Amino acid sequence: MHTASLAATTAGYAMPQLWRILTKTGYFIGLSGAIGATVTYATTVRPALRTATARSEDAEVLRRRTAHYLAWTGVVLLVAGYFQLAARVARAGKGMPFGDALAPDRIRDYLQAPAAKGAWMAQGTLYLVQNVVLVTAAATLIALFVPAVRRQTDRIALAALPLALAVTLIAGVPTTTPADLDAWLNPVFGQTHIVAGTVWLGGLALLVALAGTRKHLGDGAGLLWAETWRRFGLVAMVCVGAVTVSGLWLSWKHVGGISQLWTTGYGIALLVKLLLVSGLVTAGAFNQFWLMPRIVRARTTDDTTSLLHLTLRHFPKVVWGEVILGVAVLVVVPFISGSARTEAGSPKAVSSGTLFASGAALAIALAVSLYATAKASDALARRGLPSSAA
Repeated sequence: MHTASLAATTAGYAMPQLWRILTKTGYFIGLSGAIGATVTYATTVRPALRTATARSEDAEVLRRRTAHYLAWTGVVLLVAGYFQLAARVARAGKGMPFGDALAPDRIRDYLQAPAAKGAWMAQGTLYLVQNVVLVTAAATLIALFVPAVRRQTDRIALAALPLALAVTLIAGVPTTTPADLDAWLNPVFGQTHIVAGTVWLGGLALLVALAGTRKHLGDGAGLLWAETWRRFGLVAMVCVGAVTVSGLWLSWKHVGGISQLWTTGYGIALLVKLLLVSGLVTAGAFNQFWLMPRIVRARTTDDTTSLLHLTLRHFPKVVWGEVILGVAVLVVVPFISGSARTEAGSPKAVSSGTLFASGAALAIALAVSLYATAKASDALARRGLPSSAA
């Protein structure tokens, strides 16, 4: 009886085709690489390398690895962007086979199609601008394969950062005037969700890749990496807050009740994503409440052996698990299509003053909880230290 009911409820759900799963997952991997790596380099790696604890030899090793990593993210972004554009062509209008949509002339026709009635810009023109920016961002990053250019890694990374962000932000620009406040907020929260998620997951991947240089680092590299993990912990907490707030808005727009999480195709896919993200948050909490306090204590007591072990062996193992969970999240994303409300026949979600007040209160509570998390981690780090060291 339950199986029959579930089949009836999910009848309106369209399972994505394999090419759609691969292109969308690949596109978000490309965005995570470009956005996450450049933002994390600017906010975490670069400042840590400039601290007094960074040996010049260790800093050079990490800069060189970062440059190669950024160059490869450019390659991935370029390839993923092309297949994502072809996927848009395949889904446009009455649709066409994905293989046909890969042809340059089909892509050209799509990008040159006239604007729809009432639109201020053609959808194809918007995607043309997006992909010009994408190619520019990718080319900027790919230039780091050239040895002479790698000497300017800081400038290249900082130049690529706004370009990488613009790739997704441009895609969120509406081509018609939004009808109401909700229509304005949907792309805002959608892009917030994408940017925060890609910074979080892409940053984790970059730091795991950099941790692979531990055999080429000196015994004092633990101090450098302690600062790196500390800085990224703050970035990750901001991302968690942004992903949570934007995710709640998007979930409310598309899910009309808790039961729709397991009685609709959209809801089931979203539930799987929520479980995976919960795993990411749990791993992050483990880092904050168990690993970071131990790193701080080792740093304070000048225990370089423990510090090196914690920052370059133990911590990266946990982060590897987070990266795997993050990739799983991106694989699930293509399955979250349509709306659970539509499948279940629920009314359209309409915002109100009460909703915004509740959302503001929730955002404040979340900010307070994240601040309390940081303070609790500091308190745990000070536990057991001599009063002079604390």
